[in-house]
Parts: sequence; C-alpha cells; structure tokens
Amino acid sequence: MDFQAARRKMVDNQIRTTDVTSHTVLSAFLSVPREAFVPAKFRELAYIDTDVALETEDGSPTGRYLMEPSPLAKLLQLAAITKEDSVLEIGCGTGYVSAILSQLAGKVVALESDKSLAAQASAALEAQGCRNVTVVNGDLEKGHAADAPYDVIFINGAVEVIPEAIFAQLRNGGRLVGVVGFGNASQARLYIHENSNTSERLAFNTSVRPLPGFRLAREFVF
Repeated sequence: MDFQAARRKMVDNQIRTTDVTSHTVLSAFLSVPREAFVPAKFRELAYIDTDVALETEDGSPTGRYLMEPSPLAKLLQLAAITKEDSVLEIGCGTGYVSAILSQLAGKVVALESDKSLAAQASAALEAQGCRNVTVVNGDLEKGHAADAPYDVIFINGAVEVIPEAIFAQLRNGGRLVGVVGFGNASQARLYIHENSNTSERLAFNTSVRPLPGFRLAREFVF
C-alpha cells in the first residue's frame, strides 16, 4: 500500500473539506505517518475516515481509539498552537496526536493512563524522532502538574466534565481544547484561562470516542 498517497488523500478529502485551513496543521498531518501508530493488522485501514481501535502490545482490546482525522484536525486548528507553546496532551494513546503536536509546539507532555499504550507511544515517538515529546504514565483526570503551567492543554477524547485541577495547570492566558459530552450531543469547546477565571466558547458540534473517567458525580435521589 502507498501510505504516502493515502496520507495525501486523507488531508485533501477528509481534512481540507471540513474548513481546516491552517498551513501548520495541514503540514503536520502530511508529515506524520498515521500507519506507524496503529496496530500492525490495521495499518491498511490507518487512513480511513473513522476511528481506529487501539490494542495492547499482546493484541488485547483497550477500548481506546485513534481519533477520526477530520474532528482531530479541527480541534488542533482551534487550539492555534505555536512553536512557543508548551502543550499537555491528555490521553495520548499510541502517540499519533503527540507526533502531530511535536510539529506544532515547542514542548509536549503526553499523558497516558494505560501502561501498554504509553509504552507503545514512547517507542513510536522515538522511532519518528519526536524529541520534544515526553510520555508520562498517570491518571488522566489529574493532569500532570509537575510540568505545569502549560500554554495549551489538549484533551484527546470526549469527556463529561473537566476537573478544576486540569484548568489550574494552564498558564495565565492559556488555552484548553476538548470535546464535552458524548455521542451526537457533544461539542468542541475552547477555554481560555485568565487571571484565575476561565471563559468558554462553543466551537462546533462533533462526535468522538470518550476517554475513561471524566464523569460527573452522580447524586443520590430519594
């Protein structure tokens, strides 16, 4: 299979056609080999217009997915990342988004709760020469305060709620991009953190796979 041609078709037919115009975002998608971040048996499906299931190193399902290219590109464009930015990615999976972020940002911390996925991400990112990415294994809902504050936090999957502890890891003027809600009712949102206050903007409707956790506390009702 000609992966380079498939990558070009993905950008031209799936990403450009959904109002992604950022040159840096388009260039990053063109340069990062998506097939290097999916299970070997799914490599010929790496560029289809849907999510791709991720597995542990021994082939067991993880319940996690590589996000569909179109909403991913739109979310990254919304983040408006520059080479001066330090980025925290929450839920890096096998590292594909981390590799794209490495092209856009100056420094990337890629947080992953699944040890097998974190190990795969580290190996794949090293093979791709992504030297400005550090993979960290830890609880996604806690973020990674050790390297805070961040200019940008990118949540790689849908969530029901974003904990205050994660907003607290943004630099003054920092941005958080994520999808809130599940299924067809979910929305891409941009948050800007300034002077201890966080403003919110609804960007577009979308539907992406959820990250584990990030659920609202359920109250007991008599």
